[in-house]
Amino acid sequence: MSTLPSATEIVSILKTQQIKHVRLFDADHQMLNALANTGIEVIVGVPNDQLLRIGESRSDAADWLNKNVATYVPATNITYIAVGNEVLTTIPNAALVLVPAMQYLQSALLAANLNFQVKVSSPLSMDMIPKHFPPSTASFNSSWNSIMSQYIQFLKNTGSPLMLNVQPYYGYTEGQGIFPLEYALFEPLNPNNQIVDPNTNFQYTSMFDAMVDAAYYSMQSLNFSGIPVMVTASGWPSLGGSNEPDANIDNALAYNTNLIRHVRNGSGTPSQPTTPVSTYVYELFNEDLQPGPVSEKNWGIFSSNGTAFYSLTFSGLVESPANSSTLPGVFCVANSSADTTALKRGLDWACGTGSANCSAIQPGQPCYQAGNLVALASYAFNDYYHRAQASGGTCSFGNTAMVTRTDPSHGSCIFAGSTGASNTTEGGTGAFGPVGPSSRASRVQIFSAFLATFALPFLV
Repeated sequence: MSTLPSATEIVSILKTQQIKHVRLFDADHQMLNALANTGIEVIVGVPNDQLLRIGESRSDAADWLNKNVATYVPATNITYIAVGNEVLTTIPNAALVLVPAMQYLQSALLAANLNFQVKVSSPLSMDMIPKHFPPSTASFNSSWNSIMSQYIQFLKNTGSPLMLNVQPYYGYTEGQGIFPLEYALFEPLNPNNQIVDPNTNFQYTSMFDAMVDAAYYSMQSLNFSGIPVMVTASGWPSLGGSNEPDANIDNALAYNTNLIRHVRNGSGTPSQPTTPVSTYVYELFNEDLQPGPVSEKNWGIFSSNGTAFYSLTFSGLVESPANSSTLPGVFCVANSSADTTALKRGLDWACGTGSANCSAIQPGQPCYQAGNLVALASYAFNDYYHRAQASGGTCSFGNTAMVTRTDPSHGSCIFAGSTGASNTTEGGTGAFGPVGPSSRASRVQIFSAFLATFALPFLV
C-alpha cells in the first residue's frame, strides 16, 4: 500500500469491530506491540523472501522465533506461525526448504516452551488441488506428493491445522460458466441446478464448502485424516477492470456477508459436518500498489484513509436473539399459494445458510406441524427476517414470502416480533437471500476505520 494507517489505528478498528483473530503476513513489530494486552489472537507470518534463510539454518530459525514471537508473548496472544504463503505454487524453488523451516521453528518453540501456545503451519493455494469438483475425487498435485506427505505428517505430529487460501471468486471466474454465480456467493440455487457429488451424494450449496472438502479428500488420498482445515484467506474483490464484471461491490458485499454468516453458524462441510471451519476474511485494506489486474488491488473492506467500501457486520449474526427484534408486530410469513418446491428451497436456505434458529419447528417442538410446509417455512422465514433485517435481510425468499401484521403465533409457538397484536397484511419486497441485488449498493456506508486480514471465530 502507498499509505497505511498506524498500528494503533488498526488495532482500534479491530476492537471496534469485535474482531478477535487477525492474520499478519509478516511479524511487524509495531503491530505486535499494538496488539499486546488486547486478547486478540494473532497469526504471524514468515514472508516468502525469508523462507530460504530459515529453512536452511536451525539457528536462523531460532533467531527469527526469538525476535518475532518469544519477545512478544504472552502479552501479545500469538497462536500460529504461517510459514510463507502459497510457497509450492508461487516459489517452487523453495519447496525443499518448506518442511525443514517448519520443523526448525517447531524445535525453537519447544526450546522456548511455547509449543503448546503456538502452532506452525503453511498456507496453501487452491492451485495445489488441480480439480476441486467433485470433492471426493480431489487430490493434491501429484508432483508435490512427497513434500505434501511430509507437510501433512508434520501437521499430524504437532496438532496443527492445514492452512488453505479459499477464493471462490477465482473458482467461478476461471470456470467460465461451469458453475452459477449464486453457488460462488453462498446464495440459493435453482432446484434444477443443484450441485451434488455423484460419489458421495453430498449436496453442495456453496463453492466454499466444496473447496474445503476437496482439501479433506486430498489429505485422505495421501492416507491422512483428522487434520482440520483452517481457511487463511477468503473474500471477493469489490472492483475490477472492464474484463472483470464479477468484481463489484454487490458481489463483494454478498459474498462476505454470507461467508460471515456461514462460518459463524458453526457448521462444517458436507463431508465434515461436525468440524467448524475457522476462516480469515481477505482483506481489510485495498492494496493500491499490488501488481496485476484491477481486481488484485481491490479485495479490501476499507480504503487506506479509513472509509468503508461497503458495510459488514462481523459479530452478532448468529447469537443475537430473534426476540430482541426492532420490528415488533411485523412478521415475515410464507405465501400459502407459493410453489411448494420454491417454499422448500427457501426453508432449507433459511435454516442453513441463513442461520435462522429452526429448533422450534423440529418434531416434538411447539411450532412443529407435520406436513404443513407453509407453517414451517413461515416460522423459519420470520426468524431469519428478525435476525437479519437490520443488516439487510429481506422478506422475499424467491417471492414465496410476504410481510404481515397478523401475528401467526399460536399456543406455545411464539413468533419473533410477537406483541399479542393483530392487524392487516402487506406485500413484501426484496430478494431471495440476505440482501436484495438492487439494495446492496444502496447499503454502502462510510466508517472512520481501518485494517489487514481478519478472522471469524467459529461457534461450537
